[in-house]
Amino acid sequence: MREINREKRKRWVSLYVENRIGVLARISGMMSGKSYNIDSITVGTTEDPTVSRMTIGLSSDDATFEQIKKQLNRCVEVIKLLDITDAHTHMKEILFIKVHDCSDSEKSEIFRVAQAFGSRIIDYGTDSVLLENISTEGRNNDLIALATKEFSKVEIVRGGIVAIESISMIDR
Repeated sequence: MREINREKRKRWVSLYVENRIGVLARISGMMSGKSYNIDSITVGTTEDPTVSRMTIGLSSDDATFEQIKKQLNRCVEVIKLLDITDAHTHMKEILFIKVHDCSDSEKSEIFRVAQAFGSRIIDYGTDSVLLENISTEGRNNDLIALATKEFSKVEIVRGGIVAIESISMIDR
């Protein structure tokens, strides 16, 4: 018999669901109704316009995660569930950071930070700069930590993480 790990860790599921009104609400409602906290959730239409793919990130222990997967599989709108927690995947998250009330020297520093992180400056004004960063969750966390430490007025918007299984077996 397999030993159950009670330690919480980051988990990922990918769901193929029917692309219908209310499916996202039903899935997230089921999760919150069972007191499961979602860290990240994204949904988008697939190559088949009748099917959407959801990527859900959460933290849980083994037993709770097994319960979550069973509950999700019971949802009639779920076509297929993939546990991608330990799979070789490509995961990215979009992040916007807007820095307000910056001086010219702070703008120069923002441009250097953007270059170091591979971010794009997508908008700027006389005293504000807007960065876009598409990277891993960890790299985005590093950028947020630096921006909030270096600049006084920062606005953060994060999209959920999207993931797809790797073609090769190399973890990237």
